[in-house]
Amino acid sequence: MRAMSFSIGPVKIEDPVFLAPMSGVTDLPFRRVVKRYGAGLVFSEMIASRAMIEKWHSSVQTETDYADEFPMVVQLAGCEPEIMAQAARMNEDRGAAIIDINFGCPVKKIVNTLGGSALMRDEMLAARIMEETVKAVKVPVTVKMRLGWDENSLNAPNLAKIAENVGVQMITVHGRTREQMFKGSANWEYVREVKESVSIPVIVNGDILTPQDAARAKEISGADGVMIGRACYGKPWLPQQTISYLKCGTVAEEPSLSDRLALILEHYDAMLGHYGSHQGVAIARKHLTWYCQDLPGAEVFRAEVNRIPNAALVVEKLQGYFGRLAH
Repeated sequence: MRAMSFSIGPVKIEDPVFLAPMSGVTDLPFRRVVKRYGAGLVFSEMIASRAMIEKWHSSVQTETDYADEFPMVVQLAGCEPEIMAQAARMNEDRGAAIIDINFGCPVKKIVNTLGGSALMRDEMLAARIMEETVKAVKVPVTVKMRLGWDENSLNAPNLAKIAENVGVQMITVHGRTREQMFKGSANWEYVREVKESVSIPVIVNGDILTPQDAARAKEISGADGVMIGRACYGKPWLPQQTISYLKCGTVAEEPSLSDRLALILEHYDAMLGHYGSHQGVAIARKHLTWYCQDLPGAEVFRAEVNRIPNAALVVEKLQGYFGRLAH
């Protein structure tokens, strides 16, 4: 059993196991960690197109570009075709290898602004957004969507055909409707309807928690690859384990305690460097909790470390905790 390679425009995908775009999670430090382990492709957090442009025009730009993450996908959200196109050009200029359009976010504040999965209810507007974005950039454009708004409007196959006709080069489908949010089970079977409606690559997403899940999702959906989201919390090595399983049917071992500690300290230091010490300590807490959630005494450690505002003391606590586990 081997993952099939394909291309998204000029971007060759050898191992189609992708890290999903996740707000508040897939920032630069986390993407780099996951990519170092060997994920086939990593996606940015969802970026609101209008907010990005307004920020760009109203302040001195100090943000780094994406050159050292190549190839990296930037995901954009919005409901105004011209604004989406402008934001796509700006991210292309910063070095994005691929632009992804969000038609899948189910969160109320996004849907209420007619973004995310709300656009699945307006195929004409969705088509204009895709068409204008494709025209605006030279890099490939992809789309992430859900099955539809609800069980009575499963229009993902039709929207995928529209996407292909305007030049979109890959579709990712989360196997739930917007109405489901993250409840119930992902319908991998219906993703096959999308796959059979287009000739461009289709990626299956939703409820992929283990490498074995990935193999089943791929087989049931007929998809060309898989996208893993929340299961990567605290497990940036999971995409690589999944690639290994899809290729040869075996799952690589979890990192040892010493390797896990080294990874955590590297990630922690990267967060402090990226956000600054004060903000970095606060943002890192959720990641430290995820990294340790399957280890003995994790709840006590989490309660202790979440009260510490000092970056150096957090490192001491980490080293002490893993030292006790080792003995």
